[in-house]
Amino acid sequence: MEISSRAASPFAAVFLDFENIYYFFKNEFADPPELNDHILEMLRNLRSHLGEMGLDSIILNAYADFERIDSAPQGGLYLLGVDTKNVLGTDHKNAADMRMCIDALEVLYTRPEIGTFVLVAGDRDYIPVIQHLRRQARRVLGVGFRESVSGDLLLNLGEKQFVDARSLLNPATLERLDARREEHRVFIEEREKRFAEQSRRLDQRAVEAQSGERAMGVLPAAPMAPVPLPPQSVEFAAISRITADDQRACLEFLMEKLRFLQETRYTSEVWLGPFLRNLADEMPLLADWERRHLLDGLTMNGAIRIEKRPGEPFPYSVVIVNYQHPDVIELNPG
Repeated sequence: MEISSRAASPFAAVFLDFENIYYFFKNEFADPPELNDHILEMLRNLRSHLGEMGLDSIILNAYADFERIDSAPQGGLYLLGVDTKNVLGTDHKNAADMRMCIDALEVLYTRPEIGTFVLVAGDRDYIPVIQHLRRQARRVLGVGFRESVSGDLLLNLGEKQFVDARSLLNPATLERLDARREEHRVFIEEREKRFAEQSRRLDQRAVEAQSGERAMGVLPAAPMAPVPLPPQSVEFAAISRITADDQRACLEFLMEKLRFLQETRYTSEVWLGPFLRNLADEMPLLADWERRHLLDGLTMNGAIRIEKRPGEPFPYSVVIVNYQHPDVIELNPG
């Protein structure tokens, strides 16, 4: 068949990061018993969806360290026409992404009739291969659960080239999964309340016991209250309370990093570049510009200030926290 335009090619190649999708179902929906069936249902509906778009999925590959997966999905994938690619992973790293990218590039250069590449994944690690495929005039579609897809990945794909995996599950399946997640959430909340109440009672007993021992002279008197921090000479913007949840979460993460640096490196400044990289791991659903926008908001609220410093071989920027800001005080009592 002669293909005059790659953009008009009816052939598609589907690359599934099975490990990523598997653990999303496992963690998000409290390890549902029919986990593999849900993934197979999603793939069947994806293939039908691509067919409605006029695309024939002639390559379907799934990548995972299948020996580490509790169930055995290879049989169901084979009957669906999916080739399984076993890759060795670890407890901390999904190894499928590199193999997927290599295979996608191999198909790009050896199968010119493939006009559309479909990546069922949501990690930022796939951004370079997406950009390369697009530069080669190939159409790239992304499939994933929106609540777990990187904002930077979506920015590279574009909204029209993204398919929310929830739309590929039958309504009855979604209802069961959401109900299971809600039951698990309620169970966790009740358990944490019980633990908090037990901890409160134990702390109260410890305080009462120490008070009794101090009264008898067994323990020394309680230490004096900590001396408050001196006023800072750094100029900040006018102070206003932080109302956005994502800005508050960003500030809380910044305070955690700052406490670690104070304890290990005896510094009260956070380098901006490394912090933004850490923030990308902490808030992967946001795009890079959205994460920077959070810091701009904290600066406008007077909670932080970003200062540029001369350095060798290049200047660098640091984040300085305003310890007089009420939200900072709440996150850093004493």
